[in-house]
Amino acid sequence: MEDASGKLQYWRLYLLSMVLGIGGSFQYGIQVSVIASPAVHVQSFVNHTWLWRYGSPVDDSSNQLIWSFIVAVLSLGALAGALHSGSIPVTYGRKKALLFNNVVAIVAAILMLFSRMAKSFEMILLGRFLYGYNVGLGLSVHLMYLGESSPKKLRGFMTLTGSIFIGFGKVIGQIIGIKEIMGTEDMWPYLLAVSGIPAILQLVTLLFFPESPRYLYIDKGDTEGSIKALQWLWQEDDLKLELDDMKKERESTQGEKAKTVKDVLCSRCVRWQLLTLIIPCAGVQFCGINALYFYAFDLFRESGVPENQMHYLAIGLGATELFTVTLCSFLIDRAGRKKLMGYGYLLMGITMCVLTVMLSIKDLNPWIPYVNISLIFCVICIYGLGPSGVSMALPADLFLQAWRPSAYVISGTVNWISMFLVAMLFGYIVDALGQFCFLIFVAYSICSAAFLLYFVPETKGKTMVEIMEDFNKLNYKNRGADTERTDIDLATKF
Repeated sequence: MEDASGKLQYWRLYLLSMVLGIGGSFQYGIQVSVIASPAVHVQSFVNHTWLWRYGSPVDDSSNQLIWSFIVAVLSLGALAGALHSGSIPVTYGRKKALLFNNVVAIVAAILMLFSRMAKSFEMILLGRFLYGYNVGLGLSVHLMYLGESSPKKLRGFMTLTGSIFIGFGKVIGQIIGIKEIMGTEDMWPYLLAVSGIPAILQLVTLLFFPESPRYLYIDKGDTEGSIKALQWLWQEDDLKLELDDMKKERESTQGEKAKTVKDVLCSRCVRWQLLTLIIPCAGVQFCGINALYFYAFDLFRESGVPENQMHYLAIGLGATELFTVTLCSFLIDRAGRKKLMGYGYLLMGITMCVLTVMLSIKDLNPWIPYVNISLIFCVICIYGLGPSGVSMALPADLFLQAWRPSAYVISGTVNWISMFLVAMLFGYIVDALGQFCFLIFVAYSICSAAFLLYFVPETKGKTMVEIMEDFNKLNYKNRGADTERTDIDLATKF
């Protein structure tokens, strides 16, 4: 009872997580899912626009190319946003970075809303690019802001809410995209502009919340402002432990400059943190989850599911992921990041091996396609309980203040490039390998599981400095006590 009442004192922090989520990772989820519904209507619009401009309809290959670029340009915009996530939040603060980011999303929504009126599919392209920029910058700053505002006992749960809002965004995008709501020829501009609503909500509500306490204390040297922010968010007066932890970071290397992306890539003192960031976290796209969503429709058809019912099964897949990620948020600070993610990848690899075998013998018995659908739901459940949630929470634990912004640049860059590659190449891989394409994802999942379980230290319930000391045992494994402490910069200064 006392523990429950103690957690209730952080209700303002929980409210902050909702505000950050609705304008942060929620935008990623909704943009990934909402674009599938209006595909036919947008391609028809491109054809009519081309006919109006040039007097002849666009050929099918050019129309498909324009549509493919409309889909893919989100990743390019997100890459641009991720690259700026290392400079804008350091220079202007986490809060101002998100306020600016909301303006970008609102501009994108306006472009989408008036694209049909202006007879310009280029406005859709620009709008998707700006949405991508909003997602790339917003996702990184959302996790940075929330991780720096949370006590260590809640840091895993709070940063994992990023995955919950991604799943929530996917489900909302799938629901509003059905033909009974906004998936019609008349409503598609409003459907594509819907991301302007959460942007406006965050723009208005975030004004009432303080800046990140760690950013104020360590980067700006504003002790009084940091204490006020912590007292307001945590509803707690005894902040000695948190202040001592931040003081250690700030005083260790006073006056050092912020670390660049090159520093993170080349410095020995963060080598294992970087490997942990890239292999199991930023590279999570290579576990095959998006490929499974794509392949699921073929399995639905083989099982006799009517075409007009498949969209509702897709909503079921999204809802399953949302439910399991939410369940993961209650387990992460009990079971720990390492076990949830490591065993999650291991079970995903095993289940996809079984799925590959069952797909190979699907014609032997009429009930096998139903088993395959069940296996897809199993993989999504395992993904939600482990890799999906922990891949959001773990990066917030890995780096100290000076390294964190540039680390998020690397994480975002790897994530969006890998997403772009999977989206572009998966169709060709399926044509070449058939059901055996999943063996590529099995190899990634097993390797990530081995890396996590054998090498990565647990970060649950530890301060940033304690986590750094654990990783130093790996970074300087052959150098004993002769650790280059001067190479570990803990403050971000300009």
